[in-house]
Amino acid sequence: MFIRITDKFSEIRLKDIRPEFLTVGFVTSAELEKVAARFGFDTETVEACRTVNPLFRSDVDVYSDYTFTELRIINREGEDDFISIYVMKNFLLVVDVQDRDSSTKNSFIRALKKYPGSKLCIEKIICCFIDALLSDGNKISEAMRGDITDLEEDIVRGTAGKDMNISLLGIKKRILRYQNFYGQILDITETLGENGNDIFREENLIFISNLENKVSRLCEDMKALGNSVDHLQDAYYALLDQRMNNSMKIFTIITTIFFPLTIIVGWYGMNFQSMPEFAWKYGYIYVILLSVAVVMALVFLGRRKKWF
Repeated sequence: MFIRITDKFSEIRLKDIRPEFLTVGFVTSAELEKVAARFGFDTETVEACRTVNPLFRSDVDVYSDYTFTELRIINREGEDDFISIYVMKNFLLVVDVQDRDSSTKNSFIRALKKYPGSKLCIEKIICCFIDALLSDGNKISEAMRGDITDLEEDIVRGTAGKDMNISLLGIKKRILRYQNFYGQILDITETLGENGNDIFREENLIFISNLENKVSRLCEDMKALGNSVDHLQDAYYALLDQRMNNSMKIFTIITTIFFPLTIIVGWYGMNFQSMPEFAWKYGYIYVILLSVAVVMALVFLGRRKKWF
């Protein structure tokens, strides 16, 4: 699909593309061969469009008459799509390498419809397209912030369960994915903004700059969320330490209260004949009452000292 943009949008064929007219294209990796032959794209860039890059961060290659980059996208279903982008003077080509739910193509079409053809330029189209890919960025950040706040409330209330670490790790992995997603777009916008091959008009670079600022804010937002998760993990570990300390405190108090009984048992278990209580008919009751009195005295002392 190739669209020439004037006052109106006209779908054209590959052979009808002219450098003096603003044109955009959306093709599959299989269709790229003919386009590459038509414009003389480097074979390495064509080969890169045949396979899905397993990494988010990829290079932005600047050639004399075009710029090429690969872009891994997180779609609305949370899955990864993959496209490649060629940028020339008055020509933007998007290569569909892997578009599971057609969301990337829909974002591309939505970007074209944002402004009338007479108000579009190649810089604005690029920004509108990438902005469409980032349309859920603020909602995603807000949802993550809500999840983090819920977990924080559980920690503060002391109701955090054993799966708290798993929940925190899941959020941390999501944040890392979006950090890489936004980071690669930031790399692309920075390189495009440098305009090393004079593809863009200087007066239109403001659109690239504005997009770069937006992506930077999204990156900072994700970084702040990552810091929040780190603080939350520290708070959770502190809660676990507190629970452990409370358990040890209880065991210590129990040991303190009943340890004197061990001394009494050991003392009267020696069975020396010279012990006056040994032949005393009330000796058994005496030892019982003594043990009870010692325990009650220690309980009273502990309550007074606010041990428990």
